[in-house]
Amino acid sequence: MSAVRPVIVWFRQDLRLADNPALQAAVDSGAPIVPVYLWSPDEEGGWAPGAASRWWLHRSLEQLASRLAERGSRLILRRGPAAETLSQLARELGAEALYWNRRYEPAAVAVEQALRQQLPAAGITPHSFQSALLCEPWAMQTKTGGPYQVFTPYWRSFLQQVVVPAPTGSPTAVAAPAAWPASLALGELGLLPNIPWHDSLAKHWQPGEVAGREQLLAFGRGALKDYDVARDRPDVAGTSRLGPHLHYGEVSPRQVWAAIGKASERLGQTPEQCTAGKYIAELVWREYAAHVLHHFPTLPDRPKNGQFAKFEWRSDPKAFTAWTRGQTGHALVDAGLRELWHTGWMHNRVRMVAASLLVKNLLLPWQDGERWFWDTLVDADLASNALNWQWVAGTGPDAAPFFRIFNPATQAEKFDPAGEYRKRWVPEAGTLRYVQPIVDLKTSRQRALDAYQATRSS
Repeated sequence: MSAVRPVIVWFRQDLRLADNPALQAAVDSGAPIVPVYLWSPDEEGGWAPGAASRWWLHRSLEQLASRLAERGSRLILRRGPAAETLSQLARELGAEALYWNRRYEPAAVAVEQALRQQLPAAGITPHSFQSALLCEPWAMQTKTGGPYQVFTPYWRSFLQQVVVPAPTGSPTAVAAPAAWPASLALGELGLLPNIPWHDSLAKHWQPGEVAGREQLLAFGRGALKDYDVARDRPDVAGTSRLGPHLHYGEVSPRQVWAAIGKASERLGQTPEQCTAGKYIAELVWREYAAHVLHHFPTLPDRPKNGQFAKFEWRSDPKAFTAWTRGQTGHALVDAGLRELWHTGWMHNRVRMVAASLLVKNLLLPWQDGERWFWDTLVDADLASNALNWQWVAGTGPDAAPFFRIFNPATQAEKFDPAGEYRKRWVPEAGTLRYVQPIVDLKTSRQRALDAYQATRSS
């Protein structure tokens, strides 16, 4: 009897063993399994992971390799174009099938299409699965058959139509092949920054599947209770901090959905109260972002609202640098940008205020801020980052109107009433050592409104 041919499991943004459909299907096949991760930044369509994301990825791959080793397996690391590199690996192994979980960014979709065309010709069966989302981004349609461009009806339809299955467990063993192929060392991928910036990130985060699951459970036991109110307060620990764990698939959205449901039940909520709550709305917003990006793939680069193609943004490198460094003279914004630099994360309420100052008061392109967040956020996600920036800028689907301009002073009074957040990150605020504001809020607001009116009239 001939030996059973091995199969390949291609890990991507699903760096976990539990509730991993591709891995579970490979285990169920009974074949020896070769887990592999490819580093292919040139295939990301101009949106290769930023510095903070690469640091997270390095640490997450360490953890994944360790968990695979506990199950008698190992993680093979390669770099290069996916279709070429995976086909070569399959030939080396004599593999009969390739299993992977789908991604939905435009460049990633193109990579998968190329794979599907090449693998069968080489005698390799492709198998792909839904894992990163609760609902395929093309599955939801309006009554006229088009994509949703307003969140609220999308959310309502989602809750009516989508049934979220219970998450599955982790395999207890992963069958090894007779011989292992060559692998790069993790350091050879060159993921870590050249400067020791990531040392600061390590003080605030623990990447990996185990840490992600612990964070999910801690949120359900703690901050979830007051999330509807506390989520807007940067001075308290009122958010889930699950973003990077979700982005790299260390926890799955099905695991989050199930855990929040159980935690809400312990809090005495009905299932209907749970799904109507703010946290589930945020989880569905993530789904909506993927839906919008699928239907409008230029979302990260161009305004969805074509009216803004003629908008006259300013160019002011000095002001942009001051914004990135948290030196604008507006304490809430500066606190957010400094928090971002030191931790790789910024509170969501502050993200909106900081983005508004950049786009509307400074009148600088939203794409500049989007790129800065992409490079510095550990939870940088292409769909969410693009949609959120276009929401603040007033250029995207279901966006805040352009004339909605956040005032950092009034936002601080409302959401950081005792100034604890500002004191933590901008201790010199209110002293002679603090920089003078680089822009006057009143006059710059009027300038933004005038520019918007000029665009509408053209």
